[in-house]
Amino acid sequence: SLTMAYHRAHGVDTRIVRIFNTYGPRMDLEDGRALPNLLKQALLGQPLTVYGDGSQTRSFCYVDDLIEGIVALLYSEEHLPVNIGNQHEMTILQFAETINRLTENKGGITFVKDARSVRDPQQRQPDITRARNILKWEPKVGLEEGLHKTIPYFRKKLGLG
Repeated sequence: SLTMAYHRAHGVDTRIVRIFNTYGPRMDLEDGRALPNLLKQALLGQPLTVYGDGSQTRSFCYVDDLIEGIVALLYSEEHLPVNIGNQHEMTILQFAETINRLTENKGGITFVKDARSVRDPQQRQPDITRARNILKWEPKVGLEEGLHKTIPYFRKKLGLG
């Protein structure tokens, strides 16, 4: 709101990017998000904690794609907000299963019902239509490819290799 107000009132050249679930190397292992939590548990051979029944959905955008989207927006003339993220949606359960498979974790999955599972949004998926139309941008890195690029960083941070 403040950015748009300055743009309108003072003619300031602005850009507004709305960033959705981004991941990649150099993430904070303790930031509390689904990807670092699950990846850390998997690499330590622990069961992955899935809140609720795992049917809530998320989409994950690899950091390189995010940066390309931001740079495209920077060099555009667009002043209205643009969503940058990945529209490929999956359930948290599917995501946990993918992480276990890629890390070869035999710990399985533990389902937890608590206050977090009640508050957890059931769906998170950005509408990137404006990014596609205005910036000619969309994510290119698939989830598994991005995870293969991210896992070595997590292994190193955990002292596993």
